[in-house]
Amino acid sequence: MQNVDIWSEEFGAGTDEPILLIMGSMSQGVLWPDEFVGRLTAGGRRVIRYDHRDTGRSGTVDFEKEPYTWNDIKEDVLRVMDAHGLDSAHLVCHSAGGLLGQLIAVERPERVRTLTVIGSSPLGGGEGMVIMRALMGQPQPEGSLPEPAPEFVAHYQGLMAGPPPADRRERIEAMIAEQRVLHGTGLPFDEDDARRLQERIYDRARDLDAVVNHRLAAMAQPDFEPVGVLDQVKAPTLVIEGTHEPAKPGHGAIIAERIPRARLMMVEGMGHTLPPEVHEELARAILAHTSGASPVRT
Repeated sequence: MQNVDIWSEEFGAGTDEPILLIMGSMSQGVLWPDEFVGRLTAGGRRVIRYDHRDTGRSGTVDFEKEPYTWNDIKEDVLRVMDAHGLDSAHLVCHSAGGLLGQLIAVERPERVRTLTVIGSSPLGGGEGMVIMRALMGQPQPEGSLPEPAPEFVAHYQGLMAGPPPADRRERIEAMIAEQRVLHGTGLPFDEDDARRLQERIYDRARDLDAVVNHRLAAMAQPDFEPVGVLDQVKAPTLVIEGTHEPAKPGHGAIIAERIPRARLMMVEGMGHTLPPEVHEELARAILAHTSGASPVRT
């Protein structure tokens, strides 16, 4: 495993209950909104967020010379915990970060106090192949996970067919368009806020193109996800999905069904992003879950 530098930051008192925020594939840690992080900190939590390797301010890798797999990205999670002196933490995970959290909960249960997965897919479900078949217009085998919404498929098919952005302006416009699709149709989309976020993501990246290495890592280890292991998860688990989830619709219910005693929480209007309208509701539920109380809504 390469010795890749991982950027992280923490908020709150060192004596508070620790929450480690794990973002999804190809995503920087600052996609955990500052306001949301602040609500968790104000609720008495020590909150840590970080950039995956090949995103944001973390180290980048020449994948051809130093290939890695999603198992290495999973090990980075544990490296972050070690660097912050945490034997265990509450894992709060988004999208593909939820796969990492589920796997750690299976393999290293002693390191997971509670597990929260947001907009994620069940470990072992082959979610990546479901999306790829949808984009290629191929039929899904019987028993596959639900495929993405039509607008999601159309957007990424357009990206695959079109030329890459030519400059910073075009790149940021493309990033805003992607955020709009992931946002879903249940809540108003604030383009000014989206622009500020995507400019921040663009400007703080060491190499914005390095994120493609996450796809290469998935291809390098297609059997990364073990199948049929979610019944081994012992950590109290909260599963959160938006009612307008465009990328992984219905996947949350499957996770909650497969993990013993997991709770499912549906957030009205939310898509695959974390807009301001849902921060209070999400923070309230996560604070309750990480304190041992029942989530506000199930």
